[in-house]
Amino acid sequence: MIIPFVKCRRLVVAMFCFSIVTHVCAQFTANISHSDLNTRHQLFNRFEVGISAGSTGLGVDVATNITDNFRLRAGVDYMPRFTFPMSFSLQSYTDGGVNSENFDKMQKYMEGLTGIKVDDRIDIDGKPTMTSFKLLVDVYPWPEKGWRFTAGFYIGSRKIAKAINTMGEMPSLLAVNIYNHFYDYIMSDDAYDKPIGGVNFDPFLIDEIREKLESEGRMGIHIGDFKDGSPYMMQPDSDGMVKATAFVNAFKPYLGLGYTSTLDKKGRFKLDVDCGMMMWGGSPTLITHDGVDLTSEVKNIKGKPGDYVDVLKAFKVYPTVGIRFSYRIF
Repeated sequence: MIIPFVKCRRLVVAMFCFSIVTHVCAQFTANISHSDLNTRHQLFNRFEVGISAGSTGLGVDVATNITDNFRLRAGVDYMPRFTFPMSFSLQSYTDGGVNSENFDKMQKYMEGLTGIKVDDRIDIDGKPTMTSFKLLVDVYPWPEKGWRFTAGFYIGSRKIAKAINTMGEMPSLLAVNIYNHFYDYIMSDDAYDKPIGGVNFDPFLIDEIREKLESEGRMGIHIGDFKDGSPYMMQPDSDGMVKATAFVNAFKPYLGLGYTSTLDKKGRFKLDVDCGMMMWGGSPTLITHDGVDLTSEVKNIKGKPGDYVDVLKAFKVYPTVGIRFSYRIF
């Protein structure tokens, strides 16, 4: 049986982490056997708490020096929920493509049908949603100099960001759903055979409405184009909302470099500087509420949304930088 590539990669990472832990334990055992248990090499003989800030968010952690050459850190990082605004154009379309010149007519149709003046652009707010547990091993080749290597992993939800329409766009999106539902009804045979809301339309009236609406088409948010050149027109979901969520692997190995320095004579206060990379399993996927992957299935996304998608596609790994302040309890 052939093991899938993803499972092989996870197996390699697990073996790598296991080898680090094994080496740490062996080093610790060797130190125990050659020194007294009350020396500074004893496990948990030095214990510190820390707070951090950086590209992974705000964090809290605890750490202990296993030996002079190894330190173990465990904690949680939380990304603040700041927003970055985006907007998309709302347009009409038919099988022949986007009709960019008749939106004024569509606004009048929808205002007459729903009583709502529909905006020509839909505002959407994006927010990061990363929260991760971390387990890191710091390796000090020269403990007296402070330089170190760091290896370990982050683990948390697969969702790292989300985008959703602003509350002010809800009336426009609901009006779009009402109009599209009415359009689909008028263009179908149900308009002749089945009443809507208990009302039967005169066949001549149906033909007249069809003639007016046929050239105008349905309404949707023009996100970009599919690879075959056809436009991707996002439709609001059944709740009258538009959404997108970015996903990566839940388990994210980490490799980096760092420096540790003491801030006082007793060595209780320390400053750590870290830089490295979090391997989140290739480019993130950005999935809309209707199941379309914007990073792989859609092109020509314009404006800020297109810039954000291009950034997501460019980063196969997540670069990290951060600082950490800690206090040694004992």
